[in-house]
Amino acid sequence: MANKNHLPLPYGMEGDTDLQFLLVGGDLLKVRSSSWKKTRFYKLQEDCQTMWHESKKTFKFNQTFSIKDISAVRAGRQSEGLRKNTEEPVEGRCFSIIFKGRRKNLDLMASSEEEAKQWVTSLEKIMSNMENLNSQQKTEHWIFNCLRKADKNSDNKLSLEELKDFLHQINIEVDDQYAEKLFQECDQSKCGHLAGDEIEHFYSLLTHRQEIDTIYGEYAKTTGFMSAENLLEFLIKEQREEATLADAHRLINKYELDDKAKEKQLMTQDGFLMYLHMPEGLVLNPTHKAVHQDMSQPMNHYFISSSHNTYLMEDQLKGPSSTEAYARALIKGCRCVELDCWDGSDGEPVIYHGYTLTSKILFKDTIKAIKEYAFKTSDYPVILSLENHCSVEQQRVMAQHMSSILGSALLTSPLGDQMPTDFPSPEELKGRFLVKGKRLTKLEACFGPEETAGDDGSLTEEEEDDKEEEEEEKKKEGKKLKLAKELSDMVIYCKSVHFNGFQDAKDNLGFYEMSSFKERKAMALAEESANSYIRHNVDKLSRIYPSGTRTDSSNYNPVPLWNAGCQIVSLNFQTSCNDMDVNQGRFLTNGKTGYILKPAYMRDLGSEFDPITLTAGPWLQHKTLHLMIISAQQLPKVNQKKTSIVDALVKVEIHGVPADTADKETPYIGNNGFNPMWNENFKFDVYVPELALVRFVVEDHDSVTDNDFVGQFTVPFTSLQMGYRQVPLLNKEGDPLPSAGLFVHIMIMDA
Repeated sequence: MANKNHLPLPYGMEGDTDLQFLLVGGDLLKVRSSSWKKTRFYKLQEDCQTMWHESKKTFKFNQTFSIKDISAVRAGRQSEGLRKNTEEPVEGRCFSIIFKGRRKNLDLMASSEEEAKQWVTSLEKIMSNMENLNSQQKTEHWIFNCLRKADKNSDNKLSLEELKDFLHQINIEVDDQYAEKLFQECDQSKCGHLAGDEIEHFYSLLTHRQEIDTIYGEYAKTTGFMSAENLLEFLIKEQREEATLADAHRLINKYELDDKAKEKQLMTQDGFLMYLHMPEGLVLNPTHKAVHQDMSQPMNHYFISSSHNTYLMEDQLKGPSSTEAYARALIKGCRCVELDCWDGSDGEPVIYHGYTLTSKILFKDTIKAIKEYAFKTSDYPVILSLENHCSVEQQRVMAQHMSSILGSALLTSPLGDQMPTDFPSPEELKGRFLVKGKRLTKLEACFGPEETAGDDGSLTEEEEDDKEEEEEEKKKEGKKLKLAKELSDMVIYCKSVHFNGFQDAKDNLGFYEMSSFKERKAMALAEESANSYIRHNVDKLSRIYPSGTRTDSSNYNPVPLWNAGCQIVSLNFQTSCNDMDVNQGRFLTNGKTGYILKPAYMRDLGSEFDPITLTAGPWLQHKTLHLMIISAQQLPKVNQKKTSIVDALVKVEIHGVPADTADKETPYIGNNGFNPMWNENFKFDVYVPELALVRFVVEDHDSVTDNDFVGQFTVPFTSLQMGYRQVPLLNKEGDPLPSAGLFVHIMIMDA
């Protein structure tokens, strides 16, 4: 660990000019509105993790944000705020800092274009550096920061009282006797404070992990260390991997920190701990992080990550609409976004939640934002789901904007030179945009004499599905929607039609004609006619969306709809909740492409699979999951009050077919969020592993009210690694919690 007398610089950035630029800092103009633009002095603190700003009015420094809270830094007038509140000539001087979660963007303007570029480059470099820190380095930085805060008089020494304060900060409640014992053990100079090497000794005592001692000791059979042969034995016996001696040598060369041990091809305990925190040692199979599924199947054979009311940042009655919401959803891997389009002023269509007080954004700005962020996380196709309430004139404007902004990436005709009989694959549609909406003609018209294009005379898709309940809304509109040919012709593989039953769809609809279902109707079909729904989804697409009564933008459980083969199960991405956690887990693998191949028995028109009755078939692969929750490390404080310490417990949930759905929890460990230990064993029966997800949840126990959420991680059952594994934890927004994690042992056996 870095000595507390010497502030540690980010790894590999010693002497870096970009880092020095941030440490020196400079004046920037903070932009909130056209009339509110104020100069602030920004600089990076010596911890190299925190940005502070000084107000010219008060001359006081205030903590502004942590580098780890930044999602992206965008050069130019890319944010809505800068486009609205600044003029085009200052484009090169502007940049925005985009934060994770719901925090508002920070819009800034430098004094010159060169200075703006320097800020953007420097911030991106230190963000990248922090992203690439290994778990041990993140822990060191985090503990160092807490030590620094505890050193109230900044004398680079820790008194007993400062040590107690530090233990509180890192989420440990200790009695005074234990704190004094720890202090005396480290205070080798007997001078009443800790400094230099004594603080390093304190750190090593603090981060010592008894469970790692036990595991390492069992296999360190070569002069107290692990040889490559010992490590191979561990990989085969405990981790259940098909490893070779070459694999063991590779891990030693990659993760061993001691050069002398590495020369002798030995792994120390520190190297072993490093391996456990790296991809090879995590709970998620590292080969599943990249694209590993067949991407050449028809598009409807995949579950597709999908967003509802994508434009909303909050609720559906008065919350803000923003192009930023599209950027955030797309960066999270969403592949189907919704655009609720209405006539705007000056002939420009707008997007907002109709008949509510939600704010409005321009359609053209939305398409620009979608184009910019569509393929940053995934190269695979994006579906633009249009809820079209516009007049024919403004529909033509919509078509013109999509054509001019998206260009050749917009799919405007079927692939190939003859009428297709099935969907193209995600692989064939890489980098393309598909429009979902109403169409005046059959798709066959693209290959023969064009049909006369009259007015469709239909309602928008969600209105049509809700027509019995939405009489009031129809009265407001006064007349049915008419459709512009220019917009209609852009709908190729996703033509929206009303659902009149499975038999009608089979007899009368083309493969490209799809229906949208409100959650209640879809849930009823999934429960009462699951096998028919599965067969319907073998050659059709189905989109599910939340009930209109969810005005708070809450979500529903997507799992029963996936069990019925529904591909586009749309959720409110702007709302953090258990359902979004499960959705993130479903699309965690396969390169986070937003496309997950459905099991073979859900791609077969003759499938007999029914998730409710669960009769015998290839889907039944009964497994027993044996799971030990061993310990947790560095859990964050939920309540930031100085005296509040986490009472940690762990829940394990299985999400899948009804027969597999289960949850179990550990007892809580009082007053220890730093290194609680449970050694609690669970056993689960899983009958349909290909549809199952495992969710690890850490909570802060509360005997009076509901437990507080601390962190979670959801992983497909078939992507679990066996043996001793680290489980990284995500916060409620789905972003990683630095240093925090669970340590578990997993065994999966045929039942």
